[in-house]
Amino acid sequence: MTHALDLAARLVLLPVLLAQAVQVRRHALTLPEASGPREGWLGDGPPLNLLILGDSAAAGVGAGVQDAALAGQLAAHLAARYRVHWRLIARTGATTAETLSRLGDEPPARVDVAVSVLGVNDVTRLVPLEVWLARQRRLADLLAVKFGTRLICLSGLPPMGHFPLLPQPLRWVLGRQATRFDRHLGRLAAARSDALHLPLDFDMEVTQMAADGYHPGPLIYAGWASAIAAAIEARLLSDAPSPPPDHGAGR
Repeated sequence: MTHALDLAARLVLLPVLLAQAVQVRRHALTLPEASGPREGWLGDGPPLNLLILGDSAAAGVGAGVQDAALAGQLAAHLAARYRVHWRLIARTGATTAETLSRLGDEPPARVDVAVSVLGVNDVTRLVPLEVWLARQRRLADLLAVKFGTRLICLSGLPPMGHFPLLPQPLRWVLGRQATRFDRHLGRLAAARSDALHLPLDFDMEVTQMAADGYHPGPLIYAGWASAIAAAIEARLLSDAPSPPPDHGAGR
């Protein structure tokens, strides 16, 4: 289905979609953000400054504690190779625009790798695709210029079309838009030498979601963190300078 047909379908379904959205917000189970520190040091090896930005999923809703959430598990994976200083800036309900504003207020600090988890709230708040993409570009530029970020990891949007919390046709509409956002996010990353798009294409069962039917559970966070860590390590190792050739010195 083309974007034009999608738009026409959404207009026809608008009264139903609005009613369903109100019902979901009214009756949804509200889970807290993961408890625990949002900054710390882990591991030994070369130093790596890691920043995780985003919304409720970045904040660990559904995980209970940060050690079981995305930030904690990602830092633990990278700590097997690096001395990781990690920091989490995330809030339930955060949009790309709000995160841009928050990051703009932060003092400059060295960030080697940034992981951005944003887009779901932009989809649910009906932010137009082009507006969202412009804000994503500004966010990447801010990370590169203000924080000297070497690698910007843009995490893909989740498969909202499979979220148990959402009734049909709201689930279908939001799922289509999330897929569209994610496809364009991949193109944005491909156009930058300092960015990487990380689609959520690892094994993920609906039964492993949190009790609210909307957020990841610990097992999904584990798979997500593992996939991101593997991509980061592969990119950093490929960018590392090669050792000088051995010409037989000392023989």
